[in-house]
Amino acid sequence: MRPGPLWCCLVLSLASGCTSRYPPLNPAPGLPPPVRLDFKPPVDRLLTESVRATRTLQREGQPEVRDEAAFTTETRFTPSDGGWRVTQAVRTPRQVHDGQDVTSLPGAVLERFTLRMQLAADGTFVKLVGAEAAQEALRQVAPEGTGLPEVERFFTPEALEVRTRREWEAKYAGLLQRNLVEGQRTWAVDLLAVDGVERAYLLERTVQGTRPTTFGDAVVVSLRCLDALPEKAPAELRAAWEEAGSPELAKGVTCEGEQVVAWGRFVPVRRLLMVKAVGEGGTLTLTTESQAETLQEEGS
Repeated sequence: MRPGPLWCCLVLSLASGCTSRYPPLNPAPGLPPPVRLDFKPPVDRLLTESVRATRTLQREGQPEVRDEAAFTTETRFTPSDGGWRVTQAVRTPRQVHDGQDVTSLPGAVLERFTLRMQLAADGTFVKLVGAEAAQEALRQVAPEGTGLPEVERFFTPEALEVRTRREWEAKYAGLLQRNLVEGQRTWAVDLLAVDGVERAYLLERTVQGTRPTTFGDAVVVSLRCLDALPEKAPAELRAAWEEAGSPELAKGVTCEGEQVVAWGRFVPVRRLLMVKAVGEGGTLTLTTESQAETLQEEGS
């Protein structure tokens, strides 16, 4: 089976911070007090998360094609250079096509490649460290010249850097280092591959309040998609779109989901997002979910 966009959406699931360009807001009268979502990651602890995705393609008059992927990530945050060094390893990747386990080349690469990121003190993405190790891992499982240009392009240092930065912003732009109140909205640009072409859409996050979790009190954010820039778009929305390069937005992309982030000590508790897009090849639905499982001291 040729690896498709499913693994592209899962390969870098580590939750971390990104640029904080918004000033704190004062709560409106009668609203609960704001919650400050600072970037205070668990130092030298091992955070284990489960990651799962389902990709379905429905063509008129044909059976539905269904792919599933799942793996576990192990993440560590360590103070470094005035900020944070983040390392993440992938364990036990599995891919299923129409109910049958299949061999996954990207999964084999992920098991041999440890993602290393440098973040600023506030969680801002700075750079990837040693990203060329992904290509070395690819050579271990598929020597050069084996006819896998799509996978080779996916694991180049440049592609990893661009994708990592975009995924951080899709999750946390405008949320970190900011006072959050119920009803507050933030935006980011994200991409979905449809018919082999990446299509951009606006992801709108709305603060719903707080919720107790096993990792502490958490901020709850609902997710939905916008396939066009509103005529009277808020300044923050327009700024997010322009900073992403003012991409053309794909019509007909819809989504729904929820994101839960612990705020006393930064832990990405859960994120669920279902995105649907209609293309010439049919209707594509991609559902991704990540869930924090354990947070333990090293060696325990």
